Amino acid sequence: MPTLSRKQREIQDREAQILSVAREMLLRDGYLGLSMDRIAEAVEYGKGTVYRHFPNKEDIILALAVETQKKRTSLFQRASLFRGASRERLTAVAVACELFVRLYPSHFHVEQVVRLSSIWEKTSEKRQNVMRTCEQACTGIVAGIVRDAVNQGDLSLPGQMTPEDMVFGMWAINFGSFSIMSTSGALDEIGIVDPTLAIRGCINHMLDGFGWKALSTEHDYEAVFHKALTETFADEYQQLLTLE
Repeated sequence: MPTLSRKQREIQDREAQILSVAREMLLRDGYLGLSMDRIAEAVEYGKGTVYRHFPNKEDIILALAVETQKKRTSLFQRASLFRGASRERLTAVAVACELFVRLYPSHFHVEQVVRLSSIWEKTSEKRQNVMRTCEQACTGIVAGIVRDAVNQGDLSLPGQMTPEDMVFGMWAINFGSFSIMSTSGALDEIGIVDPTLAIRGCINHMLDGFGWKALSTEHDYEAVFHKALTETFADEYQQLLTLE
């Protein structure tokens, strides 16, 4: 990796400072409370300096989302290396999904905000392309596990379904479920005692429906989940224990 010049390091440091302040402001005051003027005041730079890095606040939010995707991708990469059959490796990815939401709620909140079309439409094409690349890296890891399952005879995809189609379905269930959990504080009042366990159960039954071997009726995936949590993500597991 080439050594950065002093000026390049200063630019990176300024951008990191802007993003750090913006993340805190977004979490505290919401999208409407985030403004270029307030960010400039908080970082003690002139507005022109902030605008040289980002054309608008939406581009800042997308830059935060890129950081979020990199964090998620790092967890997914580690999960994909779990030693086991294809469906066990996918279970390790499920562990990564839960850890991401529970340990990095600020990142997950940014991910929710950036899905608003009103934000995406105002961002630069350059930043959008970076975001797409990060998303493709993340989904590509999971699609690779699906392909391995097909090649190893553990799974047969129906009709014209591609691995990416299947990943999209699981992504939608996961993102939608955790979004509901983060905005609904009384799920137990409607009979959902353990929402994360409910998500795991639904996805396992869905995978059984696809015939992904070994079926959950033949294998203890909760034990696999615990093994991945405590071994592959041992450091994150210790962080979780301090939160409980």
